[in-house]
Amino acid sequence: MILFPAVDIQGGRAVRLRQGDFDRATVFDDDPEAAARAWRDQGAQALHLVDLDGARSGRLVNFELVERVAAELDVPVQFGGGVRERDALARVAASAVRWVVLGTAAVTSSDLLDAAVETLGERLVVGVDCADGLVATHGWQRRSTMSAARFVHELGRLGVRRIVYTDVSRDGMLGGPDLAGLVQLAAATPLELVASGGISTLSDLRLLRRRAPANVVGAIVGRALYEGAFTVPEALEALA
Repeated sequence: MILFPAVDIQGGRAVRLRQGDFDRATVFDDDPEAAARAWRDQGAQALHLVDLDGARSGRLVNFELVERVAAELDVPVQFGGGVRERDALARVAASAVRWVVLGTAAVTSSDLLDAAVETLGERLVVGVDCADGLVATHGWQRRSTMSAARFVHELGRLGVRRIVYTDVSRDGMLGGPDLAGLVQLAAATPLELVASGGISTLSDLRLLRRRAPANVVGAIVGRALYEGAFTVPEALEALA
């Protein structure tokens, strides 16, 4: 199972939001590149970078920084935030980013989703961000009327192979992941899943490793690492 330390970028700084609320951001590092390098130096085998400004505005805002991290660090980078137009899709596809997460556009733009499947292939990951069982969009600021299960079924039909599942209500809250929802969703689809949101202890990671079906292939961890609840090596051991 892959550990993805998260670097969420807002205003050029590494931050973490609480429940996706842009007004409840905690700044953890004024230099996101340094934060990414620190996780790499601790042994991280992959990174998860998010352009929060991009997710909110619908355009790439901090992608130059992401490009530098992906090109300079010798670990694969998973990136999301602001990929809602074909020119943005082309730019990220041409970069050194390993996985590209399509969020809002996967719900609102079937044409762009089709283009992403064709252009990115296995590099494409779709963010399934949920609140009360319904898919959230626009940087988690809006709620759709589509259930996670229905959305994931449709993604599989279109050729998507991997999703990131996030319970927005738990993200950044350190209250534990939505393990029941994750297991239920994983059992209902052959798609690969990456768990995100709420992981706060090594016990959370160990429980995820024990209970999650085989198609749960990774976990994104943010605030718990920044606040020192555990280290990257400890997390890697817990997931091994």
